[in-house]
Amino acid sequence: MTTLIIGGGLSGLALAHALEEIGQDYLLAEARARFGGRIKTEHHNGGYFDMGPAWFWPAQPRIAALIDELGLNKFDQYASGDLAYENERGQVQRGRGFSSMEGSWRLEGGLGALTQALADRLPEDRKRLNAAVTNLTQTQNGVIATFSNGGTIHADRIILSLPPRVAANITFVPPLPHEAMMSMQNVSTWMAGQAKAVAVYDTPFWRKDGLSGDAQSRLGPMVEIHDASPALGGPYALFGFIGVPPQGRADEQTLRQHLTAQLIRLFGPNAASPVQLYVKDWAFDPYTSTEADKAPLYAHPTYGLPKSLIGLWDNRLHFSGTEVAPEFGGYLEGALEAAENVLKTLKP
Repeated sequence: MTTLIIGGGLSGLALAHALEEIGQDYLLAEARARFGGRIKTEHHNGGYFDMGPAWFWPAQPRIAALIDELGLNKFDQYASGDLAYENERGQVQRGRGFSSMEGSWRLEGGLGALTQALADRLPEDRKRLNAAVTNLTQTQNGVIATFSNGGTIHADRIILSLPPRVAANITFVPPLPHEAMMSMQNVSTWMAGQAKAVAVYDTPFWRKDGLSGDAQSRLGPMVEIHDASPALGGPYALFGFIGVPPQGRADEQTLRQHLTAQLIRLFGPNAASPVQLYVKDWAFDPYTSTEADKAPLYAHPTYGLPKSLIGLWDNRLHFSGTEVAPEFGGYLEGALEAAENVLKTLKP
């Protein structure tokens, strides 16, 4: 029985890894030219900088176990020093709190090291990049998947390991029930409307100034900033979540000017010349975000697998991905939880 996993982010990779371990037939198809999904790590001069998720926490057993299995190492988020606070007039104060991410963990090599290690464990003939699925057609004995290049593959079952809203863009033949499509479109994609900036420096000058790298701002464009340096040595970095709505940050050159100006206000003149300034706007990534995801999220959504998405196409169509995880939805742990849950439903 062949399983086609659509989506090579953490959930899809973990599921493929599990099927490989138990000797089941599968193919992992990823639309991008890389595996990892919302996990994306940039590298500069030996440093590693996560442009998507960056943290995980104690009491998340699945990711801890996977990191141990793969022989990777975690380290504590840097949290020593004062927090900087910028009011709506651009006035900066220090010492109004401590690192909000203290106690969280990061991964040596960035989280891209995790997804790369998983991908490397899969045989080459079991994985396919640049393989966007455009159509899924139910047949009497399975499902035919059509790729954007016109190629097809027959599978006994399909696992949609991607955000439900993105999955809803696939053409289903016959069409899925209206209630199922509405459920898919109503599930907010976690962090899809976000943009993230990482400024890389040769020295951690903010630490020498008694700052943790943490900052909060009511002026922007970044609303929350943290130290993003590697575990040991440089280069060093500050990263921030950009609070400007997607429609207001489409001009990346202007955005970069405002980002640098804000870093100077918060951390002084040494912040004026980063050796690299990475910007990743997930709201304009078609494999992560839809138009509906450009609306802001004001709270963590309630995630889980809607009943209308269970048992579709004679139980040949399944959902994975962090948005359908009932306990840790939205987190890396949720991506693994969803993979674990769907694995339990698969029959040889």
